[in-house]
Amino acid sequence: MGGKNATEVLRADAAGIAQAARILNAGGLVAVPTETVYGLAARADRADAVAAIYAAKGRPDFNPLIVHVADLEQAERLVDMDERAAGLVRRFWPGPLTMVLPVRPDSGLAKAVTAGLPTLAVRMPAHPTMRAVLAQTEAPLAAPSANASETVSPTCPDHVLKTLRGRIDAVLDGGASADGLESTIVALRDDGTWNLLRPGPIEEGELSEILGPCENAMTSSIEAPGQLARHYAPGKPVRLNATSASSDEFHIGFGDVAGDWSLSPEGSLTEAAARLYAGLHRGAESVRARIAIAPIPDDGLGAAINDRLRRAAA
Repeated sequence: MGGKNATEVLRADAAGIAQAARILNAGGLVAVPTETVYGLAARADRADAVAAIYAAKGRPDFNPLIVHVADLEQAERLVDMDERAAGLVRRFWPGPLTMVLPVRPDSGLAKAVTAGLPTLAVRMPAHPTMRAVLAQTEAPLAAPSANASETVSPTCPDHVLKTLRGRIDAVLDGGASADGLESTIVALRDDGTWNLLRPGPIEEGELSEILGPCENAMTSSIEAPGQLARHYAPGKPVRLNATSASSDEFHIGFGDVAGDWSLSPEGSLTEAAARLYAGLHRGAESVRARIAIAPIPDDGLGAAINDRLRRAAA
């Protein structure tokens, strides 16, 4: 397992889901669709399987993984949840919210999942295919984005195969991801404060309605995925806030800026988020040497889009 053979593409039907679960229970790696992006899943309680994730992605071992759970009961066996966490669960789970919480000493998880930290990033996904896989797997699943480290995240099976073909056992084809951006990550602190570690589909204002105002929204220490300064890189120089482009630039448009290909001609941030990584993949495949991206408003979901673009351009 772990990509020693050719990567199999499975249909997201009952037979494909059952085969994916068999591969995972045997210690293998399967790319599985979620509502955010495709995740590279492995059993989170097997050290060999978790190590295979890091090896397949070329991921630095100080960068912890998100663990996906089937239900609240499974989450409570892994982390300590207070009333704030319970409030977030009631509002946002299952869905694109990851919480960083104190990991239980009896969690049974492989040590590499947390990268040696006393906390664990945990999420209950909403995608029906991922939920079906979790239901048939004997353990929670570690599942970072299913792409080589630092490259553009995958929102369809072709994106996965572009960097991981031959390195993983299978891809479960569930079509294109709906949200297109990785989950929002929030860390709940012992002193009652909280940090936004990664912006995403659930906005800071929505979190504040439950957690109160965030005095220190961002933190620079690596506690969860997506915090590295360079990330989501398409392998070419990226120029942001470009209302026009030179002849050697593939121009990704938005709204009134048409470009060579548009994230959203109507200026919809929801559509732009869903299409962001597809656009970066198109730019990477273009014959042009560089990528230019139209300005994206920084309000609402735009904050998460611009976070990814800044890291892509780093």
